[in-house]
Amino acid sequence: METGLTEPIKAQLKKNLRQVTVEIEEMLNSMDHNDCRILSEFGHVHDIFSKLQETTASHYLNAYLSPFTDSYQALSTAIQHFSERKHGALMAIQRKEPIEPLIHSGTPILATVSHALLESIFYPGSILHDGAVLIRENTIVSAGNVLPLTQKDAKGKKLGTRHRAAVGLSEKSDAIVLVVSEETGRASFALDGVLYPIQPGGPT
Repeated sequence: METGLTEPIKAQLKKNLRQVTVEIEEMLNSMDHNDCRILSEFGHVHDIFSKLQETTASHYLNAYLSPFTDSYQALSTAIQHFSERKHGALMAIQRKEPIEPLIHSGTPILATVSHALLESIFYPGSILHDGAVLIRENTIVSAGNVLPLTQKDAKGKKLGTRHRAAVGLSEKSDAIVLVVSEETGRASFALDGVLYPIQPGGPT
């Protein structure tokens, strides 16, 4: 990833990582004393790392999108609502490279990006909710688009169709593809063929 974190974010991450080292030291002490809480402590450390990863990825996402769109806040709000309601969503944001030659185009929209419009498009039962939205700058260009599917799975995980599509387009272009799972409500973005979990609602 080429975009760096700001100094305040680095400071916060360092603070959180130091807390993780404290947690790990306590785990080591627990093992020395045959403490049966070791499994729950593993789970706690895993949760801390997951939260750190999501927060960091959310900051990177903002940095990656800001040169190409001013719609980060609208996208962030929409993702938060999708996640809370477990509404599946797939949004491809064009950066330098054209996306349209790589997709099967859907229905033209040509409207300014807003969280309300995105939520309407991806509302369950909507005729467009199964496809992807294409966003260029601050415009929803089209909806119901079909993206190329990756042929690979994530580490040890079988990807669903939306996630496979997000990864597939990111393998063939420099697009950022946002995806929300309708099964879990978890949000991610795909870049260069890799999925990164993010914090719904954006970085705090």
